[in-house]
Amino acid sequence: MHDRDSLHRFIFEHYPIRGHLVHLDASWRALIEHRDYPGVIREALGEAVVASLLLAATIKFEGVLSLQLQGPGALQLLLAQCTSGLGVRGLARCREELESGEAAVGLHRLIGTGNLTVTLESDDGSQRYQGIVPITGPRLADSLQIYFENSEQLPTRLWLHADEHGAAGMLLQRLPGERSTSAPGAAAADPAAIDDAWRRVQLIGATLTPRNYGAWRTPRSCIGCSTRTIVRIFEPVPVFFRCRCRATA
Repeated sequence: MHDRDSLHRFIFEHYPIRGHLVHLDASWRALIEHRDYPGVIREALGEAVVASLLLAATIKFEGVLSLQLQGPGALQLLLAQCTSGLGVRGLARCREELESGEAAVGLHRLIGTGNLTVTLESDDGSQRYQGIVPITGPRLADSLQIYFENSEQLPTRLWLHADEHGAAGMLLQRLPGERSTSAPGAAAADPAAIDDAWRRVQLIGATLTPRNYGAWRTPRSCIGCSTRTIVRIFEPVPVFFRCRCRATA
């Protein structure tokens, strides 16, 4: 399977640590094809679409996950949706013209005093979950980490990137307990060893920059041998663009 437009799941052998990596090419370009967003808005939307995929990958559900940011600022609404089958769509609404200097500020200033809302709704509409956190920090990942701390109470790190050519992101998550995600029946790992492994795997994020965007395509290319741990990588799952996006209340 081609590595473009896909989601990879991977785990670190012997440790309760998992990861997800998303890389979008054609699906992202199709999503923004007929929309002339300013660069800063386009990048924020791309990060939100990738984030919706990463969030969806951490849970089991049949339905639609919506990630919405809304506030009184220049960026009035940002909406990204992902189905359980990894179909994505999204939109942004902003003032017709950004004021001078707004293109260089962080997300929290673009949106203003607003909220990040994550909604999970079943296909038949019978079940609905919603989590809300205030928008914090200059990057979307900052607010999402607060969301994970409040909702799942799991140590989580995210790295997101988007431009006119593609979008990508990685999520690392430390799971409860001291047993391996790949061998539940194995002996528990030493807590100090788990702490050290969690510290080391987070260093991967420091290597993921727009300048080495190609390394975001697969877990093997971005992780390499830097963590000194064995990584099990599962078959990638394709991601596709869903049209006819519309905002929800």
